[in-house]
Amino acid sequence: MADEKKQNLENKPVLSPPLPERKKNTLPNFLLSVQLKYVKLGYHYLVSNAMYLMLMPVLCVIFAHLSTFTVDELWNQLKFNFVTVVLSSTSIVFTATLYFMSRPRKVYLVDFSCYKPGPAHKASRELFMQLSAQSAVFTEQSLAFQKKILEKSGYGEMTYAPKGLMRVPPDQSMAESWRESEMVMFGAIDDLLAKTMVKPRDIGILVVNSSLFNPTPSLSARVVNHYKLRGNILSYYLGGMGCSAGLISIDLAKDLLQVHPNSYALVVSTENISRNWYFGNDRSMLVTNCLFRMGAAAVLLSNRTFDRRRSKYQLIRTVRTHKGADDKSFNCVLQREDLDTQRVGVSLSKDLMAIAGEALKTNITTLGPLVLPVSEQLLFFVTLVAKKIFKMKIKPYIPDFKLAFEHFCIHAGGRGVLDELEKNLELTEWHMEPSRMTLYRFGNTSSSSLWYELAYSEAKGRIKKGDRIWQIGFGSGFKCNSAVWRAIRAIDPAKEKNPWMDEIDDFPVRVPRVAPLVY
Repeated sequence: MADEKKQNLENKPVLSPPLPERKKNTLPNFLLSVQLKYVKLGYHYLVSNAMYLMLMPVLCVIFAHLSTFTVDELWNQLKFNFVTVVLSSTSIVFTATLYFMSRPRKVYLVDFSCYKPGPAHKASRELFMQLSAQSAVFTEQSLAFQKKILEKSGYGEMTYAPKGLMRVPPDQSMAESWRESEMVMFGAIDDLLAKTMVKPRDIGILVVNSSLFNPTPSLSARVVNHYKLRGNILSYYLGGMGCSAGLISIDLAKDLLQVHPNSYALVVSTENISRNWYFGNDRSMLVTNCLFRMGAAAVLLSNRTFDRRRSKYQLIRTVRTHKGADDKSFNCVLQREDLDTQRVGVSLSKDLMAIAGEALKTNITTLGPLVLPVSEQLLFFVTLVAKKIFKMKIKPYIPDFKLAFEHFCIHAGGRGVLDELEKNLELTEWHMEPSRMTLYRFGNTSSSSLWYELAYSEAKGRIKKGDRIWQIGFGSGFKCNSAVWRAIRAIDPAKEKNPWMDEIDDFPVRVPRVAPLVY
């Protein structure tokens, strides 16, 4: 027992050093003061409900005026204006019918599932470095570079890798790549169908995305073949669209559900690691080796009205941003051969963070007016006018997206991305916890990472009825995409089955800025 306790203590993640105390001579952060917090909340509620507050006196006057009439007097008024009443009633019925027929169909997320590989696929940082050294391909400088990346990555020791890459020499064959994709896709779909009790032949729309593995027949065709989906299914396969392809798939499924009533849409997001591991010494291509890990997610969407009762979320809107017209944005994530050995890999530009920031800025500029309360939009507008027209030297106002969303699922692409978004959106550690813990536990699973993050929030019992969730994805091209969901019901973790449930009590953990690695 003593040895077990000692081992547990050794395996427990090292805590980050405490944050330095504020210097005595610096001013306090007034934005965090309690008084200003309540003033801002009061202002928010006042402006957001301004329309109702203005209508109240009008309604009171109308009701006061009507109260002066008797029932007989009101009936005489209607009787002598019979034509007007009929025309008005007809217009109201016509307008209401036109509205209900032309409004978009509501899209519900019935349930989703994330695949959790078995223990045989666990790839600790130490094992990663050992396998890299045993491959006899990387130079000492390349090994040192990968070691440095891993030490600062924010990864734990329990991420997953495919069997082919854990062999010496590694197996990157088509057969091994097919095995990896089938294992993660079918694992996620099997779990989803079991949870929702939906029959495969009831699925009318299928969208599968995997950026770098594009075999023939496609992965979507393989899903159709394995589950014997019906012959008239609308099947789509999205390739080469990077880590944001998961939300693009959701957007495509949403559009298809608008024109195909009473339908189920299955969305499968994954990435293949076996076929796309880089065995060369170009540093810009080595980063992806260190970051990407194995995973997949399956999502079931429905536009059936009677599915609302059992669904978890309703899709409120999606916003897509594409910066591909700019050459730097287009080339910042690029699959190519290296110059020395002509080996294929994915290179990441040094401008990636700046480009991602610009894409995010454009995306939230579009999304903000759709989701932010009026109070935040007014503050932003007043600040902009003061700065641009009156040339006042003030900082631009950053809208408080915490007033628009209760939960944030930010693509766990890397620690640097999460740090920048936490800073720029002024999010708290609590808001960033799902993304950081997903990065620590599963690594960067590409387009499926957003669903591991939402599963974390569900396992923690954080999702309440009416909560709003913002999913943000980034991908090659360069793209930034958003999806906004509203919880239809509170999620009871005791009734959930997801990859976090058997270990959720171990999280969150404090992750050091640099975790030394010895191999």
